[in-house]
Amino acid sequence: MATQQPTYQAYSVSKRESQDDFWLCIGAAFPHADGRGLNVVLQALPLDGKIVLRPPRDDKEEQPQQPQRRDNNRSRR
Repeated sequence: MATQQPTYQAYSVSKRESQDDFWLCIGAAFPHADGRGLNVVLQALPLDGKIVLRPPRDDKEEQPQQPQRRDNNRSRR
């Protein structure tokens, strides 16, 4: 499985008021050798228990929206 490419990327998606959803990549899913299932490897767990699996994207395709983190407290001062 170390050299195998993932079939899906695993995301935790957080809804935000008046903003785009925040997509955080938390792992990947790899097919079983017999093609009848997946191994899901997570590096984190979503707070709401929901995991979204999406096919990996080519470099040419748009990535899910992952806004840059900003210190909002500083901008409000």
